[in-house]
Amino acid sequence: MNTSPLDPALLASTLRAGGLEEGVRLLNERVPHRYTGIYQLTGNVLKCEVLYDKQHEVMPELLAVVPLEDSFCQFVLRDQGFQTSDARDDTRLSGHRYREVLLSYHGVPLLDASGALFGSLCHFDFLSLPLTDDEFENMKRASPLLSPFLPSVRG
Repeated sequence: MNTSPLDPALLASTLRAGGLEEGVRLLNERVPHRYTGIYQLTGNVLKCEVLYDKQHEVMPELLAVVPLEDSFCQFVLRDQGFQTSDARDDTRLSGHRYREVLLSYHGVPLLDASGALFGSLCHFDFLSLPLTDDEFENMKRASPLLSPFLPSVRG
């Protein structure tokens, strides 16, 4: 993990050289979370466009396409950001389908190159893990740098 501030020039050059996959990998190296992902909102579902897994395993089916109402991303889109280090203890998630499954989640909204809502950038894990305020701010700073590399929004 990296505790220094996010270097926007490094992220930008990484994105130019390796695309979203390498940019997401770089962001994931900064945090303890197993996963870092980019989800695209299409209708009432969120589709995983890019997922980096520290364990390099095949993406679990439950993470590939998630109905908006079952996602933690819904809170990111509604509130312009969302964090929980342990969903089991988070009263905002009472009754949520994945409260006992996906324990830590930290996400920020993503806009496409035209400024339209695309979806979310998130760090998450099946374990309870915190994210520092500084690293959450780094996610917010990374979001606009990702925009030019996002696929076109599909209706």
